[in-house]
Amino acid sequence: MAKDASFDIVSKLDLQEVDNAVNQANKEIETRFDFKNSKSEIRFDGKEITLISDDEYKLSAVMDVLQSKCVKRDISLKALKPGKVEPASQGTVRQTVTLQQGIDQDTAKQITKLIKDAKLKVQASIQGDQVRVSGKSRDDLQTVIQLLKNADLPVPLQFVNYR
Repeated sequence: MAKDASFDIVSKLDLQEVDNAVNQANKEIETRFDFKNSKSEIRFDGKEITLISDDEYKLSAVMDVLQSKCVKRDISLKALKPGKVEPASQGTVRQTVTLQQGIDQDTAKQITKLIKDAKLKVQASIQGDQVRVSGKSRDDLQTVIQLLKNADLPVPLQFVNYR
């Protein structure tokens, strides 16, 4: 009897790439003319990114720089969850951007529902912050991957452990 094929659906970020994107964005902010004599900077502590600038307009420009550097480093913008803009010390404003790691329960249920609604001969099970999909036919698994790539889900997805 043939063994079932399977893969895992995960949502993970390469934190080293995020750190590199933040460093590149900081370098660009230091050299750009429109940020001259401003208190604009980006900090990354391993869990979240903090943007600091003089006013909301410059803060949105700092966010644009960060997003462009993330895109160049293949970091999905769906993984960045910006918080609200709040006043900070010395007349500056601050915004915290949290990094989305893992698949939450609601999104995992949405993924399994999408797979079940496709009426393919596969099983999807939620395992912590990932979803395992298994089935006899590798073609069905490829169809599931394509289905999820085309679906508009709130988190970036990666497909790992394909066996």
